[in-house]
Amino acid sequence: MMAQLSSILMQYIDAAMVGRLGADDSAAIGLVSTSLWLFWGVCSAAMAGFSVQAAHRIGAGNYDAARQVLRQGLVSAALFGMFVAVIGVSIALPLPRWLGGNDSICGAASLYFLVFVSALPLLTLNYFGSAMLRAAGNMKVPGGLNVMMCLLDVVFNFVLIFPSRTYMLWGTEVYVPGAGLGVLGAALGTVSAEVVTAGLIIWYLCWREKGMAVFGPRRSDGCRGWRFFRPTRMVLKNALKVSAPMTLEHAVICGAQIMVTVIVAPLGVMAIAANAFAVTAESLCYMPGYGIGDAATTLVGQSYGAGRKGLARQFGLLTVGLGMAVMTVMGAVLYFFAPEVMSLLSPVEEIQQLGAEALRIEAWAEPMFAAAIVSYGVMVGVGDTLLPSVMNFGSIWLVRLPIAALLAPTMGLAGVWLAMCVELCFRGAVFLWRLLSGAWLRHGLLKQAEAFPPPVDDA
Repeated sequence: MMAQLSSILMQYIDAAMVGRLGADDSAAIGLVSTSLWLFWGVCSAAMAGFSVQAAHRIGAGNYDAARQVLRQGLVSAALFGMFVAVIGVSIALPLPRWLGGNDSICGAASLYFLVFVSALPLLTLNYFGSAMLRAAGNMKVPGGLNVMMCLLDVVFNFVLIFPSRTYMLWGTEVYVPGAGLGVLGAALGTVSAEVVTAGLIIWYLCWREKGMAVFGPRRSDGCRGWRFFRPTRMVLKNALKVSAPMTLEHAVICGAQIMVTVIVAPLGVMAIAANAFAVTAESLCYMPGYGIGDAATTLVGQSYGAGRKGLARQFGLLTVGLGMAVMTVMGAVLYFFAPEVMSLLSPVEEIQQLGAEALRIEAWAEPMFAAAIVSYGVMVGVGDTLLPSVMNFGSIWLVRLPIAALLAPTMGLAGVWLAMCVELCFRGAVFLWRLLSGAWLRHGLLKQAEAFPPPVDDA
């Protein structure tokens, strides 16, 4: 939850700082934000297949096999990040126009998108390293480093977004240098913070993490030498089995979110900006859900790898119940303080009013949204990703998009968010049904009697 909180705070910081530049710059970022989620999410989901396998092996006490997964995952993360970055760079220029942006925001939107996708190889290593540390049961280091990333983001953005200026501090004039880069500065500041964090996470994972470090003293699996980083069929096959449905699911869901942006775009610049800020504001509510979901993946994955299905089921029920309780409270807070939250993100009154209305609609869906988020994390823990992925993207495409397209012309932005509220309640109910049925335990990555074979020298 600490790692998720820092990520959400970073989004708040970016939104609040850029919001002071005006509606056009805010809309430029909002226009491409869902497309960035697509690229980030695909990279993160593609790495899940390695972290799930590592959790299973750690649960079984086989650290040699876990380090084999780690080494192959490092190479895969770097290569996959470069592949996705090339695709992103190639579409950066025309993307804002594809999304329906006008001339006043397309240039800044393209630049913002380009900076982020160019850094995807390093960002993918960040996602991979954090997931592997969580799989090993280490929540403190990624959480602490993500808090540091948030602080770095504040400093970098403060210097890069705004021009040089002076402040009066206790009667003394203080000069603060600044680059005055606006939207470009927001992108460079956030990317710089994430790159520094990625380097530290990978260093700790590979050199310091107990039982997982592959560059420390020689291990029993003979970890020295790049030949041990070569792919093996079993690890890649299992990684593909877990990650392929998740990656496709995220791509399809983000495709639907991009379609929502296309639905919102004709409503005007104010609606685009308000929608983007409201999405950022709502993230404060679902942050605990994703944090608990990450913990659920680790707890369930290690229990499952140790052959304890009953314990895995108990952890699943416990974490989902906890997530629903916490997000219910967060939803109530968001409902009552929606105007104040929006005022932090934008000084434009019309944007504040539209965003607050959207947030108060969405607040009603938070308990069931929690059920979907944490249940999904539970099922990922055992490697059951195909049907949950179908449930996720089927819900958003078959429920949210048709209702949003129907309501937007008459209700405006409120209609789009009402469609979201209905869809999240439906999705949560479907995930709860599957969680309680126990079917996810029968569709995991391993047979319960399966034992991990001893590590094989790939040489």
